[in-house]
Amino acid sequence: MSPNNIVIREITKADNAQIAAVVRAVFEELEAPKVGTAYEDASLDVMTETYNHPKMAYFVLLADDKVIGGCGIGRLEGADDSVCELQKMYFLPEARGRGLGVKMIEKCLNKAREFGFKSCYLETLPFMVGAQKLYTKVGFEHLQKSMGSTGHYSCNVWMLKQL
Repeated sequence: MSPNNIVIREITKADNAQIAAVVRAVFEELEAPKVGTAYEDASLDVMTETYNHPKMAYFVLLADDKVIGGCGIGRLEGADDSVCELQKMYFLPEARGRGLGVKMIEKCLNKAREFGFKSCYLETLPFMVGAQKLYTKVGFEHLQKSMGSTGHYSCNVWMLKQL
């Protein structure tokens, strides 16, 4: 997979099954909890429809037209309108360690700024150390408690970045 064949673009309906498979594959690879996480979200199989609303966007990472990752942005449920959430960022192993995570986050945060959000929240699992390093690298800071009402009670690492 050469860097020339890597594309980040907004999700289309044709990507729904592929991105759902990517998310589930990452959970299975990491033996992550499936309950209280994105794995059991009803939206997972209909991501295009889920993100087809104002102030929401989901981007897929493609290599040679195959979805190898994705990440979205949307208003944080249960928080004030100035806070968005970085959502469902999952990459297959072949997409990791290549600087693509930084590019994907930048794409999402730029969209969040365009939407008028002032800060961005995220939740992750404690053993996703690589992801936490990435989030810290791009300016997210750890919080002592959760924000909003995501329903992801198994995700007990919370971070926030001012936009």
